[in-house]
Amino acid sequence: MFYREAGDFSTTYSQDSQTFPIKFDRYRYYVVMAVAFLVVPFLINDYWANAVMLPFLIYAIAAIGLNILTGYCGQVSLGTGGFMAVGAYACYKLMTAMPDVNIFFHVILAGGITAIVGVLFGLPSLRIKGFYLAVATLAAQFFLVWLFNRVPWFYNYSASGQISSPERTVFGIPVTGANTDAWATYLFCLVFCAGSAIIARNLTRGSLGRTWMAIRDMDIAAEIIGVNPLRAKLTAFALSSFFVGVSGALFFSVYLGAVEVGEVFGINKSFLVLFMVIIGGLGSIFGSFAGAAFLVLLPVLLKLVGVDMLGWATDIVAHIQLVVVGLLIVVFLIMEPHGLAQLWRLAKEKLRLWPFPH
Repeated sequence: MFYREAGDFSTTYSQDSQTFPIKFDRYRYYVVMAVAFLVVPFLINDYWANAVMLPFLIYAIAAIGLNILTGYCGQVSLGTGGFMAVGAYACYKLMTAMPDVNIFFHVILAGGITAIVGVLFGLPSLRIKGFYLAVATLAAQFFLVWLFNRVPWFYNYSASGQISSPERTVFGIPVTGANTDAWATYLFCLVFCAGSAIIARNLTRGSLGRTWMAIRDMDIAAEIIGVNPLRAKLTAFALSSFFVGVSGALFFSVYLGAVEVGEVFGINKSFLVLFMVIIGGLGSIFGSFAGAAFLVLLPVLLKLVGVDMLGWATDIVAHIQLVVVGLLIVVFLIMEPHGLAQLWRLAKEKLRLWPFPH
């Protein structure tokens, strides 16, 4: 009744292999995109932009990047915060060195620089895997944070060691700096988020995505059947780092405006993005959005209930948030390893058969 495939069939290979072969899914996608681009900008205000929409969009890009590496290619990474810092500092250096270039290209170039750094730190994955690779990426996290703290050139020899985003415009409308509008920053981040999702979705459904999944499932068998592990792993690190670098550049330039690397891009940031991927669902683009939405909305909801309604102290609510997130991670890893994305798939299966029993 709500979700049916009856009469919805494909007559060509291109129709059968499209991203959303079911007509209902396709129409739902168009509606979501139309609302995001044409309705939300007229309704959004500063609170919703800064508290919900901007962090959701930026974290979703980072989660997509980590999901490519960990969910699709099976390479565990704990260095997401460090790679976000690379994107942020690369964007800052580009903005100050080339002020006449559009900020849009600065963000993309920052992602490209992060991809190069990601490949360099991904070289150990050719020899080690599992826990040892996680430790290697954790070392990259601490090294990158230390580098940006200790080398004054990265923060232009500022006395405070902090980097601040200068004002930049797109089509004459400020998207960075102090004089920005909520709808402008939202649309700027939305363009990058939608583009990242479309690119990642098509890559994971193509031959490159199949090589990643072959490496993830059994790397020795994949190599026997002709998959090049060097190419597969390094492309996963490169593309993952590109998306993470883009998110770091947006996080610094559009969302915060000024950052200090140790406080903003520390190890907690790496774990936060990893928790988004685990709760949302490994190996799922939709899961990246679901995990980002959940962990962005959870603090807002807990503050609304705990602080505003019940009058609890802010630090108590913060500790409750940590307990809830930790408990959910344990529950999902034990009961539903594929996260919210799998629950969404099961719900669609139930709707497909409703009102008949499964």
